[in-house]
Amino acid sequence: MNQSLLFDEAGKLYQQTRIQHWDKIAVKRDSWQGMGRWYHKRLTEIYKFLVSPNQRILEIGCGIGNLISQLNPSHGVGIDFSAEMITRAKKQNPHIEYHQLNAHDLSTLTGEFDSIIFSDTINDLWDVQRALEQVKKFCKPHTRIILNFYSHLWQFPLAIAQTLNLASPLLSQNWLTVEDVNNLLRLSGFETIRNSQEVLFPLPLGGFANRYLVKLFPFNNFALSNFIVARPMPTPANQPSVSVVVAARNEEGNIKNIFERLPKMGSKTELIFVEGHSKDNTYQTILDEIPLHPTTPSLVFQQTGIGKADAIRLGFEKASGDILMILDADLTVPPEDLPRFYEAITSGTGEFINGVRLVYPMEKQAMQTLNFIGNKLFSMAFSWLLGQPIKDTLCGTKVLWRKDYEQIAANRSYFGDFDPFGDFDLIFGAAKLNKKIVDLPIRYRERVYGTTNISRWKHGLLLLRMVAFAARRIKFV
Repeated sequence: MNQSLLFDEAGKLYQQTRIQHWDKIAVKRDSWQGMGRWYHKRLTEIYKFLVSPNQRILEIGCGIGNLISQLNPSHGVGIDFSAEMITRAKKQNPHIEYHQLNAHDLSTLTGEFDSIIFSDTINDLWDVQRALEQVKKFCKPHTRIILNFYSHLWQFPLAIAQTLNLASPLLSQNWLTVEDVNNLLRLSGFETIRNSQEVLFPLPLGGFANRYLVKLFPFNNFALSNFIVARPMPTPANQPSVSVVVAARNEEGNIKNIFERLPKMGSKTELIFVEGHSKDNTYQTILDEIPLHPTTPSLVFQQTGIGKADAIRLGFEKASGDILMILDADLTVPPEDLPRFYEAITSGTGEFINGVRLVYPMEKQAMQTLNFIGNKLFSMAFSWLLGQPIKDTLCGTKVLWRKDYEQIAANRSYFGDFDPFGDFDLIFGAAKLNKKIVDLPIRYRERVYGTTNISRWKHGLLLLRMVAFAARRIKFV
């Protein structure tokens, strides 16, 4: 598009001035290195956590291209309006595709990307909303937009560093707040998933401050950089199929009820049982019930490993549905509630739907008082760790897309394999992939057959270990 049609006279002057400015900075950096290298090193570490390798990545305002190069994309594209920056980027990182383009007009660029990065770019844009609107055509439903931008509190320290020739000189900045950027994303057709504050001490020996202190109150209020992860506004899916996985151990008395009460959802609803070393007649009961319900495609497998997590993984591996659902065999979450989960995920409201037992009053014996208090405390801890509100971490009913589960399984080694429940394996995995997690309140019922398989104290101690482990692998990275 003709640039004269994009901007009025003030906008054109603004753009021309900045292009000339960044051309000069590119030339200056050939023989000068300021104090910003520690800041950019920390930014790279954060982006490596947020963006998995082998993705298709687009960076808007890439400068000399070092960030996108270090993220190891399967296909990387960097754009910048400075000819001098792009010349150096092509020379230094020949495996990345670079284009001299203005972020306000990307009409000549093509392709779709998994991650789109604006690193310290929106600070300098004439029209942030237009630039965000420009990247929408490069998005798929799973694409993540990741932005970082300076906090206004650092305006004066940065000005001092520039005066002392310790940092690259900047022209007047936008100095947007997190609320400003969230609103601009919303206006441009994106939804914020989470935000964080990063980089407290952008100088040598800042490791402890930048990894730990900046995540804690009140230090987070003094961070240099705000990070936001967003996704395109969702569009409803068209009648995807469903696999409902039930881990059944000593649940003979509930099997008939599960078959009779399971609702039909989407284009097909299949029921997958994984029987786990039962001492009663659970396995034979499932076999007996399958031919009595010919309209419900059903499978049953016997677990060779131990634990609910192992059973759910086997069920997910055998599932054919587009959507994977977990239904606890004890029926404390009624099967009749599953269509709510289906609607929440197919409408695009969330990408990982997490059942919540702690909103509505419970039936008398549904959950003991100590268990209730423990769940409350763990939900607070994990909401802080993950940066998304998680009110109930241990509700067994969880729903996600099969394609997302396959990504979680592929990245499981990042957290390790020590979750006997499977709940945290899925929640952590979804959070690591920047999926939109949504809580869905249900009424938790009293178990009518059998006894719980959970040991309160043994598993409670294990959950504490998980909190510490997740803190190291998610929060303090």
